[in-house]
Amino acid sequence: MNKRNVVGILALFSLYGCGEGQGVVEPEMVAEPASGPPNIVLLFADDMGYGDLGSYGHPYNRTPNIDQLAAEGQRWTDFYVAASVCTPSRGALLTGRIPVRTGIYGDQIPVYFPDDPGGLPAREVTMAEALQDVGYRTGIFGKWHLGDAKAAWPTRHGFDEWLGLPYSNDMDWVGGRTVEEAMIKYADPKLEYWAVPLLRSSVTADGYSDETLEQPAQQTTLTKRYTEAVIDFMRRSGDQPFFAYLPYTMPHTPLFRSAGFVHRSLGGRYGDVIEEIDWSVGEIKQALFDLGIADNTLVIFTSDNGPWLAMKTEGGRAGLLRHGKGTTFEGGMRVPAVFWWPGRVQQGVVSEIGSTLDIFATVAALAGADASSAVDGVDLAPVLFAGEASPRNEISYYRGSELYAYRVGPWKAHFVTEGRYRQPPEREEHEVPLLYNLMIDPSERFDVAADNADALAIVIAAVQRHKAGVVIAPPELDKKLAVGAG
Repeated sequence: MNKRNVVGILALFSLYGCGEGQGVVEPEMVAEPASGPPNIVLLFADDMGYGDLGSYGHPYNRTPNIDQLAAEGQRWTDFYVAASVCTPSRGALLTGRIPVRTGIYGDQIPVYFPDDPGGLPAREVTMAEALQDVGYRTGIFGKWHLGDAKAAWPTRHGFDEWLGLPYSNDMDWVGGRTVEEAMIKYADPKLEYWAVPLLRSSVTADGYSDETLEQPAQQTTLTKRYTEAVIDFMRRSGDQPFFAYLPYTMPHTPLFRSAGFVHRSLGGRYGDVIEEIDWSVGEIKQALFDLGIADNTLVIFTSDNGPWLAMKTEGGRAGLLRHGKGTTFEGGMRVPAVFWWPGRVQQGVVSEIGSTLDIFATVAALAGADASSAVDGVDLAPVLFAGEASPRNEISYYRGSELYAYRVGPWKAHFVTEGRYRQPPEREEHEVPLLYNLMIDPSERFDVAADNADALAIVIAAVQRHKAGVVIAPPELDKKLAVGAG
């Protein structure tokens, strides 16, 4: 029995009562593609905050292309990632499974680092594998961050080709990296400070073709080169449907942009980087029209987690949301999200609850692919194509293996609160959970638990159901500690 069959059988037993994957979309709710299976373009920023785009309220970052996608498609106000740091968030996106279910998380080590012994487990079925199985060409152009050992590379997990970095652009340090030295380097970044490699890999008839194109990567060129590579991939796909995944390296620090974007933004260097990403989105959109395939392509733009506030002016902003990257406050896990498909996605601002966990299930339904393994995702077709309510009404907020908070409808309960990256607040376990009505108080300023006992009871009951449906897998990212101890 192959991997997909095993996962599919296991998924049948875990679909019910899992807490994250709620609701089943009736067959008539799944929109049929205009002309054969639709192309999928998934654009995934790194550390972009909820408030970093013009359409999400930033006064100085000029993002006309993303804003136009939002105006022509759907802009979601309550869209979440499954983790507030890179590796577990990316693993959840590609598997449709929360990190504690897959083990793609760490309690002591938050993300994969260079030369880690593990990577995305072979047992996990990715969105790329599911689409590949139904005839899609699959390509990734950008940051992977799910293991740098060759067995973990994206071409071993359903992608036909890859151009990009194996992990974050501030890894592979050259020279000292005390806190003081690091902040100096982040504040005035130079290419020689980091030796991260730019890799290329493709599936061949007899295996794989893998190469290091440059080390250190010329980071000022990355956004432009990824964009060109995606457009070339789309052109080469011909009549075959494709899945193009572009996980941008930026705006994760250190911040690099090409010459044409230096000092271009009113928002400083961070704004320059955001505006180059916006340029990239515009180029890809125009290419879809030039190729005559815009009317059969779903484009999704979102981010892997909230802004890295510890980077100060080099980091982004979460808008009116509290805190940022690394935390389970809204600013850490609520992200911008835009869905665009001309003539198909209903236009508007959507305040239903959605998650990157749902992208696998959604695109698989459109493509006729098997998403049975993606047990924590739901198909968002009712919202995208019929303007109906989301099948999702709950969100879990994990930090490592610990459930810090949980949302049901507008109500969010915090069981543990804690800052990150030397930022307050100190860790506190709440005997009586904090409770916020996010529709009234998205900034999480006013604890209303004392006046809303019934709502708190509803959230606590949902948590109990959720936990009953989840077996916590051992943390894959902490495995190298055991290797080191041995």
